[in-house]
Formats: sequence, structure tokens, C-alpha cells
Amino acid sequence: MGLTLVTTAGSRPTPPEAQPDDEGVRAPMEPHSAYRGPDWTPQRLMFHQNLESFAERVGLVVGLQSNGKVSQEQAYAEIRRIWKELKDSKDLLLKSRKEDS
Repeated sequence: MGLTLVTTAGSRPTPPEAQPDDEGVRAPMEPHSAYRGPDWTPQRLMFHQNLESFAERVGLVVGLQSNGKVSQEQAYAEIRRIWKELKDSKDLLLKSRKEDS
């Protein structure tokens, strides 16, 4: 059984249902914070969002495994797959910055 998690790339407006309510609760899979690095670029912002998505997805996979929905091997394989996606994202988004220096 393979897990399929939807990835999101780029920034998009936050839908009204994802806005924090009076108690500060956000919808799952929405960005938690803004990127505030001193070296802000659109590429760094996108990588920041990908990093947040990775962390959220790992949490979901761990939860599925903890509740017996997927095996440890399946969870490991899924986390490894999404780690590769994050690594590829870093190489793609932040590589050009190294070459520009």
C-alpha cells in the first residue's frame, strides 16, 4: 500500500476556511509562519514553504504509523521519498544562488 500525499508548490492565497479562527486554529497543510530571513528571495520563500510542508507530512506519516494504519517500513519509505523531494527542491531553488556568488 503506497501513501499518496499531495504536494503544494509556490505561494497561494489562504482560503477563508484556513484563516485562523478566534482560537488561532489553522486548517491542516497551510503554512504556519512567514519566512523572515535576512536574505529573503522568492526562491527561499518557496523552499521555506516546502520545508514546512515536509514537516507536516512527516508528522502525518508518523501518526499513521503510530495508529497502525501503515507499517514501519511503509512509513520509512514514505518519509524517505518526501525527504528526496525536499532535497531536490533545495537543489533546484537554492542552487542558482550558489552559482551567482
